[in-house]
Amino acid sequence: MNHSFFEISDEIREMGQEALEQAQPYLDRIDAITEYHQLKMLKAFQNARVSESCFTASTGYGYGDRGRDVLDQIYAEVLETEDALVRHHFASGTHTLTVALFGVLRPGDTMVSVTGVPYDTLQGVIGIGGDSCGSLKEFGIRYEQVDLREDGTVDFDGIRSTVQKNTKMVYIQRSRGYSLRPTLLNEDIRKIYELAKSIAPDCIVMLDNCYGEYTEMSAPGKYCDLMAGSLIKNPGGGIAPTGGYIAGRHDLVEACSYRLTTPGTGKEIGCSLGQNRELFLGTYLAPHVTGEALKTAVYAAAVFAREGFSVTPAFDEPRGDIIQAVLLENEKRLVAFCQGIQAASPIDSFVTPEPWDMPGYDSKVIMAAGAFTLGSSIELSADAPLREPYAVWMQGSLSFHAGKTAVLLAAERMKGI
Repeated sequence: MNHSFFEISDEIREMGQEALEQAQPYLDRIDAITEYHQLKMLKAFQNARVSESCFTASTGYGYGDRGRDVLDQIYAEVLETEDALVRHHFASGTHTLTVALFGVLRPGDTMVSVTGVPYDTLQGVIGIGGDSCGSLKEFGIRYEQVDLREDGTVDFDGIRSTVQKNTKMVYIQRSRGYSLRPTLLNEDIRKIYELAKSIAPDCIVMLDNCYGEYTEMSAPGKYCDLMAGSLIKNPGGGIAPTGGYIAGRHDLVEACSYRLTTPGTGKEIGCSLGQNRELFLGTYLAPHVTGEALKTAVYAAAVFAREGFSVTPAFDEPRGDIIQAVLLENEKRLVAFCQGIQAASPIDSFVTPEPWDMPGYDSKVIMAAGAFTLGSSIELSADAPLREPYAVWMQGSLSFHAGKTAVLLAAERMKGI
């Protein structure tokens, strides 16, 4: 590897080469997963008869926007669901999940989260830990929760005792997010789905699939009734500038479309405003870009394990999302790590991240993110609160070649600390 463009010591460079050789079988496995999904995506594009006309902009109501409808068809095929709703109108992953929840839940229904407490941003949507204007709680939707076991795995006994025959929704968060618990694999999702349906056959099993698309040699569509994700994570391929998707059973997706637009019009309206080309291109590139992010995560795990740090997941463990956590043990290393990642970014590489009092957190937070799209988690980034165990969460990388250099720069910045 030629690192002459960046100041990386021979010691770190040699250690990185050893880590690369150690991780190579697992990088090859990721390449096989990527090839499967890329060819599946190519076939879906061909089956949908994508053409230049799909990129034509629509305005106003957006009636007859062929590209919009064809993109829905592609997502349904690659995610192995009956239907999909893919729109640039979704402002974030949390917004997408919110539309899905309000689309299918009604006053008096009970939602059970079986993977512990959801992401911070979704807690206000549900109405956990205080009053939120317009929350599910305010609309009379009940919330129950099955905490994870001490080792971070799913508590199936807890699900059996909590889910009832009349439970309306069993909610699954696939990704670890900013915790140290294991990410769910498709096999875990299947087990939850089958258990939930054995107790409550009519319940809606909903999957928050953020960070998890194209990470395994299968799709979880057959193991849930409804799923949602963000286009500035895996499925947008680093090209989509915004947006999200909802996929699943046709009747449920239709109900969600009524919440996004209006009852009765649903998917028939919503102009594309010239966004279609970027959404199509990002969708097509997504399997490859996700593979680059996964390889960067595996490499980071191998490098920092060799440096003596605890990492989760380990470089040789199966992965269900693109997130890599490294326990750095003290504040100085944490700051140096993030500064190394920022220094390897194509955007704002000259910026030096510093901890700051971020609203909503009980400790200072440091973030490294030199991204083409603001908040894009498929582009290389790293962030963490400055508190025990001083873990940093890294995700993304549009290019494994650049991602490797970022990892080594982070290791170089941490030398001697």
